[in-house]
Amino acid sequence: MMINEEAPVFELKDSNGNLRKLSDYKGKFLALYFYPKDMTPGCTTQACNIRDNFSKLKKKSIEILGISLDIKDSHKKFTEKYTLPFPLLSDTNGTVSKKYGVYKQKTLFGKKFFEIKRTTFIINPKGKIHSIIKTVDVSDHSNQIINAINQ
Repeated sequence: MMINEEAPVFELKDSNGNLRKLSDYKGKFLALYFYPKDMTPGCTTQACNIRDNFSKLKKKSIEILGISLDIKDSHKKFTEKYTLPFPLLSDTNGTVSKKYGVYKQKTLFGKKFFEIKRTTFIINPKGKIHSIIKTVDVSDHSNQIINAINQ
């Protein structure tokens, strides 16, 4: 993915079973953040940072969607436990993650597995990639998003 490129289209379900697609966000800035796993320390810190600054993001007309490989029920528990005010989308087969280039093979203790590389794509109101945050600061991610849009 590159800046000014058309954002890959997607259709994924959120934790309530509602279909969310890129075209729903035309005319708005969208922060599409990919994260490895619900309920893990880094992902929880990141989601809570966005939650705690959600009104600031909304004032700037920034929409937020989180995407991971987790199933809908996992997202529902995560959303309810931490009172997350934005949708989390289930990309269980990695289709959208692959389109965005964040589905990566890793090796841990000799075992190979696939995981999402934590990355945020800022998509402009015309549906193009405005910026990409590859080095995510989970404890200050909302400010990274705002700063990326202001650049």
